[in-house]
Amino acid sequence: QVQLVESGGGLVQPGGSLRLSCAASGFRFSSFVMRWYRQAPGKERELVAAISAGGTTRYADSVKARFTISRDNAENTVHLQMNSLKPEDTAVYYCNADSPKYAYWGQGTQVTVSS
Repeated sequence: QVQLVESGGGLVQPGGSLRLSCAASGFRFSSFVMRWYRQAPGKERELVAAISAGGTTRYADSVKARFTISRDNAENTVHLQMNSLKPEDTAVYYCNADSPKYAYWGQGTQVTVSS
């Protein structure tokens, strides 16, 4: 059974940091591109960061130099380190696993940036 389970969300003050994790199971994790998306209330889901099977990363312009995506193929886990958080980073963050044939989604974790 395929599972993507996000954790690490919560309430943080502007300028703070959070580290999101996504634990994967039920598929060949090391072969998949892993992505983090987010969706704020009233807005469309947007891509935040991606990491290829080989470790190549890319980021949305809005999070460059603040967020870092990483993966641990031994632990079947992908992380999103988020620093210098802003109120506009408030959203539900979703983990996504993607291959040419399959795409899987987690249930999401809420991140709220507020003083």
